[in-house]
Amino acid sequence: MGLARATYYHKPTRLEKLQESDMVLRQLIEEIHLELPGYGYRRIREHLLRQGKVVNTKRIKRVMRTYSLYSCIKKMMKPRGGAAGIKLFFENLTRGKKITAPNQLWATDLTYIKLLKEYVYLNAIIDVYTRKIVGWAISRDLSHKFCLEALDLAVKKYKPPKGIIHHSDRGVQYACIDYVEYLKKNHFQISQSKVATPTDNAFIESFFKTMKKEEVYFKDYKTMSDVINNLPRFIDEVYNSKRLHSSLGYKTPDEFEKEVLKLKPAKRPVLKLVGRAV
Repeated sequence: MGLARATYYHKPTRLEKLQESDMVLRQLIEEIHLELPGYGYRRIREHLLRQGKVVNTKRIKRVMRTYSLYSCIKKMMKPRGGAAGIKLFFENLTRGKKITAPNQLWATDLTYIKLLKEYVYLNAIIDVYTRKIVGWAISRDLSHKFCLEALDLAVKKYKPPKGIIHHSDRGVQYACIDYVEYLKKNHFQISQSKVATPTDNAFIESFFKTMKKEEVYFKDYKTMSDVINNLPRFIDEVYNSKRLHSSLGYKTPDEFEKEVLKLKPAKRPVLKLVGRAV
């Protein structure tokens, strides 16, 4: 057959055995991904254990990396962190802060609205001094883009002065490169709550509670059309213009804003944020 005698006696080396074993594992991973494309290495290992196949986690990661067997789930946004040399996490600037006028402190957050067949998301920005919603946007996904849309709307409409504080939690929507760069470009002071402290953003949370109880649940939103046809009217025409706030002396946010702007700065009410108020 034209083969050397040594070929007949050849014994696979450790490397060759490892490569052969890796090919078997690769095939197993590919079979799992055909049915469950969202599985990462941890779930793949658990899946193999259920089949009676014990495989080291590091080996699964190595084989997946070698043959590009990645989960189909992709990150929605650019990575956070120091990779780009941009600071993305900031201190809470609201503790003990005294505000005496509109456009000194804006707070923002997002919430979900459960419909019959889907979830939609609302991002809103509130002027803490007047309790007025100055910007908002609706989206079917949690991309940072609709949060930027709400912020851009508020900036163009109210033209806040340099040094206004923008307060949010540390969600990926607000701690991503695009959002932070927009804030810096428009001369905001950036303030963020600590992780797992929703009380640090109580004013916007209070608005969401009011909105859901008095509008979404009351009118029993079922479809995206219900959201589009009713929510803008509630925010702009009811909440900002007609709903009385006990914290504003039973005035609407629009009325309170107009009244304080007529007063001299020294005579305006002072709102001091202490403890966990914001």
